[in-house]
Amino acid sequence: MHYQLKLAGTKSLAVFMTASILSGNVLTSCKSSAQTVNNTQKSSKSSKLNKTQKGAIVGATGGAVVGAVLGQGKGNTALGAILGATVGGAGGAIIGRRMDKQAEEMKRQLPDAQIERVGEGIKVTLGSDILFDVDSYALKPDTKKQLTDFAQTLTKYDDTDLRIEGHADATGSDDHNLKLSKQRADAVATFLESQGVKTSRVEEKGYGEAQPVADNSTEAGRRKNRRVDIAVFANKKLQRDAKDGKIGD
Repeated sequence: MHYQLKLAGTKSLAVFMTASILSGNVLTSCKSSAQTVNNTQKSSKSSKLNKTQKGAIVGATGGAVVGAVLGQGKGNTALGAILGATVGGAGGAIIGRRMDKQAEEMKRQLPDAQIERVGEGIKVTLGSDILFDVDSYALKPDTKKQLTDFAQTLTKYDDTDLRIEGHADATGSDDHNLKLSKQRADAVATFLESQGVKTSRVEEKGYGEAQPVADNSTEAGRRKNRRVDIAVFANKKLQRDAKDGKIGD
């Protein structure tokens, strides 16, 4: 594991120290866990952990604390938002199962999107080829139907919050791309809100060309970089109820 943090004063130093300590603990824990798993496999190859059990173990050994530290990092991207909402333990396992159900519904509603289950949340990536034309933030008509269905799942599971992030390729000036990416995030947020998703659940952010996922020197790469990412994660109430054992499957 490797953590790279930019220090900016006492608060950042504290975060750095916390992350360093956690990384050491996690490395030690991983090493011990690996040995334990190896020994277990030798004695009983039929004994396997499912995803829920693995998630509960990770959460109980510091996942929630690591998530909180990373979630406070500069930029607080979609991944950081999900990690920052991590509960861990038995509560986190319950939230994870709820997210499994939501992710399956989202895959049916957004067949052209990339749906990823990450920790105790969901990351949705919408490419500009299904959302916008080049250098535009106007939603395509065909996409609105999918987003309408997507909004139905979001309103059905109203104990989650959303972070919507717009991105652009490296064509054009930095200022233009930053503005365009924010407009793209706002366009998706506004449409979802028009379909019944509460505004209080939604946060929008534009990153311009600062977070590419592909090579901007090729058209294929630029197409991938023109995108909107959506993080779906448990709201504060769901996190508290899960920790306190007030909710079931």
